[in-house]
Amino acid sequence: MWQNLSLRGRINLLLALLLALGLAVNIGRQVAEAGPRVQAEDQSVIRLAREFIEMIVADLNEAPDPDAKLNQIARDLSRLRHVSITLRDAGGRSLTPPRTGADDGTRPPAWFVGLVHPEQTAVSVPVSIHGKPGSLVITAHPDDEIAEIWDAIVTQLEVGSVIAVVLFLVMMNVVGRALAPLQSLSETMAKIEGGHYDARVTPGGAPELAAICGKLNHLAAVLGEAVEDKRRLAERAVSLQDVERKEIARELHDEFGPYLFSLRAHASALAKLADGRAPSAEAVRKHGSALLEQINALQQFTRRVLERLRPVGLAELGLRQALESLSRLWRESHPEVAIETSISPALGATGETADLTIYRIVQEALTNVFRHAGATSVNVVIEPAGQQGRDGRFCARVRVSDNGRGMEPGQKLGFGLVGMRERILALGGTLNVVSGEGGLTVEALVPTAAA
Repeated sequence: MWQNLSLRGRINLLLALLLALGLAVNIGRQVAEAGPRVQAEDQSVIRLAREFIEMIVADLNEAPDPDAKLNQIARDLSRLRHVSITLRDAGGRSLTPPRTGADDGTRPPAWFVGLVHPEQTAVSVPVSIHGKPGSLVITAHPDDEIAEIWDAIVTQLEVGSVIAVVLFLVMMNVVGRALAPLQSLSETMAKIEGGHYDARVTPGGAPELAAICGKLNHLAAVLGEAVEDKRRLAERAVSLQDVERKEIARELHDEFGPYLFSLRAHASALAKLADGRAPSAEAVRKHGSALLEQINALQQFTRRVLERLRPVGLAELGLRQALESLSRLWRESHPEVAIETSISPALGATGETADLTIYRIVQEALTNVFRHAGATSVNVVIEPAGQQGRDGRFCARVRVSDNGRGMEPGQKLGFGLVGMRERILALGGTLNVVSGEGGLTVEALVPTAAA
């Protein structure tokens, strides 16, 4: 049952139990103190009555009619509310009528009387008139004290119950207001789970809940931006694929096709010469030279297409030689920019996937430098990161920094770096871009094949 209760229900139930427990403890304390209180009242009343009687009966034998005087004393004292005085002879028989009490309807219940005053307290005072023994029996009747205690308990129970109910209602209202954002939080999280990243929750309630509401709103905004970036990236990737395919198809049609046609024409001419009786050596040499020329052009064209699809020499030469070749090409085309490349000897083997990723990061970063930065110096550093990725693999740190103009405030990353970041995240690494007055720094952690 407790597990099925909501947080609000649990708090309200605990409050109700605490209030009920406090009221019960207070009532129990009063009931526990009632017995000693009534007993103290009995002893006090009996002590006073006994001293009073002993003082009166001391001169009883000097009265003209001692028996009548004693009966009168017993009748007068019997009118007291807290005690009763009974005159008894030597045989123990009562010589005065029994005490009768009026029931005004306010008497406490019998179980309570039996709890706080189970036995009546009585004291016998011996008297002797002209040698005839007798006794006055003093019996305590603390009915008023018991009724007063009972009334106090009932009043405490009634007033305490009212106060407890009022406090409970007030606390319910306070708890309800404090936990009101929970329902809104649950509904907003359900909307975010359903893909509605524009859903927001109004901060309210306790400061902690208000902070959670603010964090949830920020999380929804970040998720919305991430999903939008992924959508634009996917759209851009599809667009780039189509553009690449179109360019490759155009190049195959415009360059590869004419080369094949020319090769076919020269091969046909050689076949015709072979069918002749005396083929001219000059004609054969001419067609052979043309064939070699076309084949060389086809090789260069094929190399360019393969370079666009995958870096040439990366698998054969390795990452270090491929990056040095890439840097040399940029130096030749932009001699005014100083490019320094440093690859740590401690890097070791990183694996084919990591090599290609590192190469693409440097390639994309250098492309952005020469297109947008206007830098005069570029520094490329590749070294062991000294830390592990999410899957426990060691990482290589790739840092490309320049002294260019950096990024404008609020400027978003281009599709190249966004796509590279998604690729690195899929591998379990990270990519950060830091822009400042000293230029732009692209730093990535790329998990390697080494565990």
